[in-house]
Amino acid sequence: MSYKKRETYDKNTTEKIQKLYSGIIKNIGEDAGREGLVKTPERASKAIQFLTQGYNQDPVKIIRSAMFKEDYNEMVLVNNIELYSLCEHHILPFFGKVHVGYIPNGYIVGLSKIPRIVDVFARRLQVQERLTQDIIECLDEALKPHGVAVVVEAAHMCMMMRGVEKQNSKTVTSGFTGVFKEAETRNEFLRLINGKR
Repeated sequence: MSYKKRETYDKNTTEKIQKLYSGIIKNIGEDAGREGLVKTPERASKAIQFLTQGYNQDPVKIIRSAMFKEDYNEMVLVNNIELYSLCEHHILPFFGKVHVGYIPNGYIVGLSKIPRIVDVFARRLQVQERLTQDIIECLDEALKPHGVAVVVEAAHMCMMMRGVEKQNSKTVTSGFTGVFKEAETRNEFLRLINGKR
C-alpha cells in the first residue's frame, strides 16, 4: 500500500505554476527530466501556493469569529509566535518570532486567533516592516482595543544565503498604538516579552 497525502489545490493554477517552475529549472541549466527533478515543478507549485495562501484569507473575519464580550482591561500578551514568511524582493524565507500585546476595550479574542492572523499575513510575499503594521492594523480594526503592541524579530535568508552573507544578523521591527505609546505601558510590554516580570 503506497502513501498518498491529501492536499487541495486548484488544478489549473497548479499546472500553470508547474510549467513556469519547469522553465526555470531548464533555464538554470538543469535537466528537468532527471529522476530527482521530474516531480519538482509540481511540488514547487504546491509549495508556493501553500506559502502564499494568506492572500485568500480574511484576517479581520478570523478575529471577529472568536470575539467575546469581557470586562477585562489589562494587558493580554501572546509572545514567541513562530513566524515563517517569504521576502517579496527575492522570494527567500525569513523566519523568527512575533510578540503581540493588546489592552481590551470591552472585547477579548480567542488566543489561538492571534497566531492565526500572524500566519495569514506571513503567508504572503512580505517585508518585515509591513508585516508588523498589518498585524497591528488588523487587531485595531477588529477589536477596537485601547492599544496594540507588536514586535517582530527575524532572520532573513536573503541576507544570509546571498548578498552580504551575514549569518548572525537579526532584524527587529516594532509598532505601538493607543496606550502603548505611553512609556510605562510600552516598557511593561517590552519587559514581559524579554521574560522580565
